[in-house]
Amino acid sequence: MTTVQKIKEIEDEMARTQKNKATSYHLGLLKAKLAKLRRELLTSAGTSGGGGGGPGFDVARTGIASVGFVGFPSVGKSTLMSKLTGTHSEVAAYEFTTLTSVPGTLRLHGSPIQIIDLPGIIEGAKDGRGRGRQVIAVARTCNLIFIVLDVLKPLHDKQILENELEGFGIRLNKKPPNITVRKKDKGGIAITNTVPLTNIDHEEIKAVLSEYRLANCDVAIREPGCTADDLVDVIEGNRVLNKIDAISIEELDLLYKIPHSVPVSSKEWLNIDELLDALWKSLDLVRVYTKPRGLAPDYTQPVVLKRQKATVEDFCNAIHKEIAKQLKYAVVWGTSAKHSRGQKVGLDHVLQDEDVVHIVKK
Repeated sequence: MTTVQKIKEIEDEMARTQKNKATSYHLGLLKAKLAKLRRELLTSAGTSGGGGGGPGFDVARTGIASVGFVGFPSVGKSTLMSKLTGTHSEVAAYEFTTLTSVPGTLRLHGSPIQIIDLPGIIEGAKDGRGRGRQVIAVARTCNLIFIVLDVLKPLHDKQILENELEGFGIRLNKKPPNITVRKKDKGGIAITNTVPLTNIDHEEIKAVLSEYRLANCDVAIREPGCTADDLVDVIEGNRVLNKIDAISIEELDLLYKIPHSVPVSSKEWLNIDELLDALWKSLDLVRVYTKPRGLAPDYTQPVVLKRQKATVEDFCNAIHKEIAKQLKYAVVWGTSAKHSRGQKVGLDHVLQDEDVVHIVKK
């Protein structure tokens, strides 16, 4: 039995099984097995025969973040990517023009951002149709996904593509679940929750852990409404991504009502500024400028950090790993500083976008 057939068998069994206290353990096992099989499908995409990975799907990462263009064939991904980055990606009026991953670099607010034009996928990609598995495997490594849609059927295509991505553990426009799983050498399984468990119980948690052979670990749930799928995401390390639906349009007023959408025209270069603003906001990056002693701040080459890792220590490590060890203190000007004249801070100070930092060594 192939992996795709095993996935279908488990999905059918889950659909037949009514959820109650007696079946929660069994359903937990099935969900964990399903996630493992889908991971297996992705990891084997580059090595299996008949529609295997082939050249061009592995992309060397460059820049501070990567953005993947995902969509059906011939919806304008290559045109938009080529105009944004200046990188040539084959463009034609027929489907499946792009057959490999084509990377390019967009400089936005002084920050290099990698744009990846991915081949078009078709419905059923998560079940192995076409080269969908390889495309989704690359998309899964991106920090942000642009879902590029056809102006004539945006909502229909959007629903299909979201379903394909969700099928491989890419959670769109959702925050990572507030669940921690810490392995330990002994002591069995300890489950703590600071909120009521409404969509998962202890038996289901133990079933998921059992499938992943986690016999000794501490599980902490600090968010209401968490499910077994959320627990699987944490264990599997599934990506939780934002997305922007970039659509070439004529009816702006109607399409603006689609959540998380930015209507654009690649051909006429309309509304691209709004698209880039949404890209920057979605990536949630922090620009920090350096200030050498006795000189003005250098606003031409910002140090770009991710919002979750934007301390003075992260700033130092981004320049050179030895700087943090040599730091006596730093002086910060900007939103994160208490005083307009500058604030003396340590390694754990959290920086904000467009702060200016002067480093003083020991």
